[in-house]
Parts: sequence; structure tokens; C-alpha cells
Amino acid sequence: MTHQKLILSSPLLEIMISRLCQQLIENHGDFHNSVAMGLQPRGVYFAERVVAELRRTTGIAVPLGYLDATFYRDDFRRGDILTPNQNKINFVIEKKRVILIDDVLATGRMVRAAIDAMQAFGRPSKIELMVLIDRQYNREIPVEADYIGLKVNTLESQRVKVELREQGHEADKIWLVD
Repeated sequence: MTHQKLILSSPLLEIMISRLCQQLIENHGDFHNSVAMGLQPRGVYFAERVVAELRRTTGIAVPLGYLDATFYRDDFRRGDILTPNQNKINFVIEKKRVILIDDVLATGRMVRAAIDAMQAFGRPSKIELMVLIDRQYNREIPVEADYIGLKVNTLESQRVKVELREQGHEADKIWLVD
């Protein structure tokens, strides 16, 4: 039997995204040398929200790309057949400050794969990581987010399920699932 506990929903999610955007504004100023990269598949929805909020707040349209790291994963070709998603990067990342955005940070392996995948598009001057949820105590690789919506203490047997309106859900809800 699966048990779910609601850990975050609207309007707190909107407040959290606004706070994260304020931190980006403090660190990136006018974003003249910055781009955002949503990690496929679920990080793109959060990235779209962040970029929309930045545009609403600052009037600046931060370039947004979608990055797929499927073929760079260390479990690629080790059992489950993985379905890749499309890369959509219509700008140069060479010498740019890249804000890599994902919904949940757990083991760190997907972020490592994303950094490897990013190298095919150029060498950024800096990569920052923004996550909606940081699953503490699950790291297998020493990866730490620069911008964190919410830190959640989880057991290895638990997972975090993010449901956003953009994904077809009725409302924004984030669950801790046993």
C-alpha cells in the first residue's frame, strides 16, 4: 500500500519560486551573460515557471533551453530501456553562466550526467544548480544545489512526486511517497 504525504502546494509554491527568482536576480543582475537550462523530462516545467517569473519581475527574457542527459547516465544500457527526450537549446552556452534547473535532487547522478551532456554544447563559464526539492541524505555523488526551494529529509525507500499544472494536473502539489 502506497502512502502519500503532501509536503508543498500553492500558494506556498509560488512564494518559493518568487524567493528563488529574487536570489537569481541578486546573483545575476541583468542576466546579460546568463541562460537557463531545464533538465528533461520534469525539470523543464519548473524551469519554465522560473523563467516566466523572472520575466514578470524584471522584464528580462532569460534564454531557456531543454537538456536531455539520457545517453550520459551511468545506468544507460544497464537494464531498463530508457526513452530519451529532445534537446532544445537555441543559444550558445560557451562562456555563459548556466542555471541548470531540475525538480528534485536526490542521488546527484542525473546532475552529473547533465553536466556531461552540456559539454556537447560548449563550455560554460559557470554552472549553477537550482532545484525545487533537495532530498537530503540520498546523495551518492557530491553534488550540492546553489538554489533550493525546499530541503526534505527522506528515507531511501521514499520518493518525491512533483505534480504541476503544466504537466496536466489540476493543481500544484508535491508529495512524499512511501
